[in-house]
Amino acid sequence: MKMSPGFAATVLVIAGTLFGGCHQVPVTGRSAVNLIDEKEFTKMSIAMFDQQKHTMRVSRDVPRIDQLRRIGDRISKAVFWDMPDAEWEFVVFDDPKEVNAFAMAGGKVGVHSGLFKIIDNDDQLAFVIAHEIAHVTAKHIHEQVSQQMVTQTGGLVGGVILMGSGAGALASEGLMSVYGLSTGMAGLAFSRKHEMEADYIGLMYMARCGYDPAESIKVMERLETVSAGLPTPPKFLSTHPSHPERIIKLMDALPKAQALREKSAVEAKPILIK
Repeated sequence: MKMSPGFAATVLVIAGTLFGGCHQVPVTGRSAVNLIDEKEFTKMSIAMFDQQKHTMRVSRDVPRIDQLRRIGDRISKAVFWDMPDAEWEFVVFDDPKEVNAFAMAGGKVGVHSGLFKIIDNDDQLAFVIAHEIAHVTAKHIHEQVSQQMVTQTGGLVGGVILMGSGAGALASEGLMSVYGLSTGMAGLAFSRKHEMEADYIGLMYMARCGYDPAESIKVMERLETVSAGLPTPPKFLSTHPSHPERIIKLMDALPKAQALREKSAVEAKPILIK
């Protein structure tokens, strides 16, 4: 069958977009679609983080601030090859009722002070921080916003066209939705697949830094205890897979993480773990 010139051109545009818009997720090696301009997305993330610092109270708890920065500095060095251009910033927000943490493109990481209620040591906080950073290095937001762009613009061709000015508006709205700053794009919270992947990648990141990956289990158990009986679970759990499911998956990955921890003393560069 002979293709018309117009149809052939459309096929080439679609193929080129898919090929050019794919990336490999660190640690797992999974291929994922990304139609978002990285520089623009990072700019939006940094601006949004700055906005958070102005609208929320920044903690003055020096011991907690020092702990977060100490762990963050260690993890940022371990993930350098996955985020080489990041300008890291670690902030504790004075919000004792919120058991949560988040990370944004550009190396911006925030922890709500309520999270420290369930944290006993550096290893446990390292798991939470590494999990959130894993969402960024894996470009989970990029992937889900890309899917929303395609869905809301009538298919892939519409998505290709919106890689111009329209993409910025959709991406901005999507990013705000992910962090609970907008209700414009409902359902953009991380999928079960992404949450499980961030758990796994985060576990390997913390092990690569020398932290004890077994402490991740204690974090999950405490989160389960905190959320028991509450009408609404902590945000760190609200969109995540069930606690037992996450604990089982983490336990399955522990031997690999422990082996990576032992190897990290001599291995300088990241390893693709399958």
